[in-house]
Amino acid sequence: MRVLITGGAGFLGSHLSDRFLAEGHTVIAMDNLITGSVRNIEHLAGHERFSFVKHDVTNYIYISGTVDAVLHFASPASPVDYLNHPIPTLKVGSLGTHNALGLAKEKGARFLLASTSEIYGDPLVHPQTEDYWGNVDPIGPRGVYDEAKRFAEAMTMAYHTYHGLETRIVRIFNTYGPRMRLDDGRVVPNFIGQALRGEPLTVYGDGSQTRSFCYVDDLIEGIYRLLFSEEPKPVNIGNPHEMSILEFATFVNTTTGNPGGIAMLKNKRIKGDPQTRRPDISKAKRVLDWEPSVNIEEGLQHTIAYFSEFVEVDS
Repeated sequence: MRVLITGGAGFLGSHLSDRFLAEGHTVIAMDNLITGSVRNIEHLAGHERFSFVKHDVTNYIYISGTVDAVLHFASPASPVDYLNHPIPTLKVGSLGTHNALGLAKEKGARFLLASTSEIYGDPLVHPQTEDYWGNVDPIGPRGVYDEAKRFAEAMTMAYHTYHGLETRIVRIFNTYGPRMRLDDGRVVPNFIGQALRGEPLTVYGDGSQTRSFCYVDDLIEGIYRLLFSEEPKPVNIGNPHEMSILEFATFVNTTTGNPGGIAMLKNKRIKGDPQTRRPDISKAKRVLDWEPSVNIEEGLQHTIAYFSEFVEVDS
C-alpha cells in the first residue's frame, strides 16, 4: 500500500511510519512541524519507501499518484500545545479533517481518523464505552481540542454514510513512550523529566484523579489492526489498567530512584481536567482481537531510557 500519514513527524505519526514501513508499505509523512519534529523521523531519511512533505493540512492537500490509505493524525495533542495553539487546533480538526477526507475520496483510499478519549470529557460513565456521548465543556480550556475531535468524528461518519467512503475511527487513550517531548505538558514526560533531574514530582489536587497508560507499541498495533478491519465506527484503544496520579508518581520515583519525593499542589487542579479515565476495550477485543501486552514496568523503562538522553543534554 501507499499510505499518507498526516502528523507524520509527531509522536504517534512517526511510530506509525515505522510500522507501515516494516510491513512493506510506502509511507508519505506530512507535517507542518508546529508540534512535530524532524528528529522523530530522521532515522528514516534516505529510506526508499519513505518521503516527507512539510505542509499544513488545513490547506488543500495534493498528492500525486495513488494513495491507498489516509491516516489523519495531524493535531496538537497535549494541553500545553492546544492551549498555546487554540485556533490551529480547531482548524486542523475541522478544515484539516475535511481536506484529508477529500483526498481519501478522490483517491478511493481508506481513511482512519485519530480521535481521542477526550471526546468523553470529564466522564459521568466509568469505564468509558464507545456508545457514551461524553460530558464536554465546549467553551472550557480543553474545548478547542475536545470539540475539534468530536467534529472530526461527525465529519468522518458523514463521508462514510453520504459518500460511501471506507472510514475507521480510533479513540486513543493516554499513550506514552519514546519520542514524546519532555516539555509537552503531559503527566508522563512531566514526571519522568522531574525524576531524572532529582526534583519533586508535582501532583495537582489530591492526586486521586486517574489515568490508564498504554505503551505506544501496543497502541500502534491496535491502530494497524483497525485500519484493516471492517469496523467503520469508533473503537477505543487504550490500556484498561487504571492508576491514580499519586500512585503513578510514586511508581515513577521508585523506578528512577528519585530522592526528590512528591510535591502536592492541592489548590492547582487544572480546570476541566478529567477526574477519571479508563477505556472499556471490549469492542477492540471482539472486533480486532486486540488488547495491550506491554506492562507499565516495561514500558516505563523504555521511556525513561529515551528521556534520559535529553535530560542530560538540557542539564
